[in-house]
Amino acid sequence: MKSLWSEASAAECADDPLQLRVYSSRLLGAEADLVLHGGGNTSVKIMEHDLFGDDEEILYVKGSGWDLGSIEAEGFAPVKLKTLRYMAGLEQLSDTDMVRLQRAAMTDPYAPNPSVEAVLHAIIPFSYVDHTHADAVVTITNSPNGEDVIRQLYGDRVLIVPYVMPGFILAKQIYQMTEQLDWSKFDGMVLMNHGVFTFDDDARRSYEKMIDLVSVAEQYIERHVEAGIADDGNSNDGLSQDDLLTLARTRRQVAEQRGSAVYALYDQDSNARTFAQRDDVDRIATRGPLTPDHIIRTKQSPLIVPADADKENTAVSDFAAAYQAYYERNSSAQQRCLDLAPRWAVWKQHGLLAFGTSLKEAGIIRDISRHTIKAIRQAEQMGGWRALAEKDLFDMEYWELEQAKLGKHKTAPEFQGKIALVTGAASGIGKACVDALLEKGAAVAALDVNPDIDAMYNREDVLELICDVTRESELQQAVRATVTRFGGLDILVSNAGVFTANETIEDMSDETWRLSLDINLSSHQRLIKLGVPFLRLGIDPAIVIIASKNVPAPGPGAGAYSAAKAGLTQLARVAAFELGGDNIRVNTIHPNAVFDTGVWTDDMLQGRAESYGMSVDEYKANNVLHTAVTSANVADMVCAMAGNSFAKTTGAQVPVDGGNERVI
Repeated sequence: MKSLWSEASAAECADDPLQLRVYSSRLLGAEADLVLHGGGNTSVKIMEHDLFGDDEEILYVKGSGWDLGSIEAEGFAPVKLKTLRYMAGLEQLSDTDMVRLQRAAMTDPYAPNPSVEAVLHAIIPFSYVDHTHADAVVTITNSPNGEDVIRQLYGDRVLIVPYVMPGFILAKQIYQMTEQLDWSKFDGMVLMNHGVFTFDDDARRSYEKMIDLVSVAEQYIERHVEAGIADDGNSNDGLSQDDLLTLARTRRQVAEQRGSAVYALYDQDSNARTFAQRDDVDRIATRGPLTPDHIIRTKQSPLIVPADADKENTAVSDFAAAYQAYYERNSSAQQRCLDLAPRWAVWKQHGLLAFGTSLKEAGIIRDISRHTIKAIRQAEQMGGWRALAEKDLFDMEYWELEQAKLGKHKTAPEFQGKIALVTGAASGIGKACVDALLEKGAAVAALDVNPDIDAMYNREDVLELICDVTRESELQQAVRATVTRFGGLDILVSNAGVFTANETIEDMSDETWRLSLDINLSSHQRLIKLGVPFLRLGIDPAIVIIASKNVPAPGPGAGAYSAAKAGLTQLARVAAFELGGDNIRVNTIHPNAVFDTGVWTDDMLQGRAESYGMSVDEYKANNVLHTAVTSANVADMVCAMAGNSFAKTTGAQVPVDGGNERVI
């Protein structure tokens, strides 16, 4: 590990200790092997004037919810140092009371809650304190004779602290250990199975002590461990249909145990695949997390999914039963059992899976699992992977501060954790559907023949796919890509269509008839056929068909379009019958006069309005309600049909047209 310190960058904030603290904290946060997703914490002690002009020493410590990689000055909580040091001398203090007292000692009531390590930072008598969960150091401590190796590597440079749960009891133990200690003799502390502290009155020296200590551990590992598998860039995306069904089934079973929809991110890089192919993976992957801090996100161990899991597989229910037993072995009467669902999985022979109610949560868990399997592989070559004892892990997972969060329910968007696929997504109704589903929390596969779809969103919750819906092979690949990316399929919005030339039946060309049937009818049948196996394994699955007002109220010259849309509506009715037993709802929307689509140009609207002797605005609102109908209005109905409002409805046909006299 190399120092990233830049004198030029540091010079820009040299006169401001807090900004210098921000700078060096970000350097630590830039190294995933040091801290992951909110892990670690840093602080600086600054003498300030209080309201009365008296000098007062303030500890600025990383606030809860902030990430070192992107922290700003407002991410540090200012706490009176005198109060924190007084707290360290107390004989007993619950972590809940500690958090309350820390909050009361803050000089800015709008700042975030101070880190639970604030008292520990306070008793370290240096201006700058850095704390990370460095992979290399923790990996060594999680192997046999880990403490002896640490002593061998660092000698008297570090204070070695046996594992104690973070919070007040850790601060209290170190307070007692160091009452007669000359701190200046040490470059840092190694907390067994937990992480590393370094400290100094100079920000750069404190930071570079961390880099040096971690580098020593990394060099030791390099000498004793074979190099890992470099990612060859060739993802194993050739999952069979049975594999994809296993993925979707596993995701649904995890969601059922968790009580909410989840995404299942499939990690198929070379390291993940190689780890999942180990003969001993069942044994070594389930011994515990890399650091106890991770257990709050990952639980004690992963789910092990068999390589050839089928619909009779009980891996998820077995995991739930084992977790319930783990809870009952270790719990007290005051604790509430968490949900029984795993947070990540080793999918044997294939790779890893990360489950989350949001893509952000799943992404964090994926990152943690990648670091965990690397540490396990290394520790296995140094004598064996050995995490903390079960009771220590349980106490961290069921920490009173975490238990206090259980009663604080946040309202999630309706479709959070859900996976939707929308055709014709580059414009008009299709694009409005994608936007509405995203706003309600879904992840969306957006399909369109228009190549502009490829760069339309550029966000992690949208899979943009160029797809010609008339080609079954492209539709099949799109469905497969959706399941591979997000873990399954819950909502299918079959929207792609084309308004063919205005031709009478007598004058209609074969091409007009063929084109309308192929796009407006046959493509929908193909998509439903390909989607159904995964919708059966979806969460509250729903199909929404976009048909047309021309079904109940056709007009002359639109025979090809009207016949195809009528056939599509009949197809949807049959699908409602056939799929009802699988709890897949199928409902149809008949839009009319939706003018904010690519079909309608300004010139066309002007011409139509003039032919009726109306203004453009009057023509747009030429319906019973005298209101304009937009793509967003149709998208709102799509979301209603895919959501709770239509939970007990299938086979319905609903117009979105402002009220059409011929339909009514």
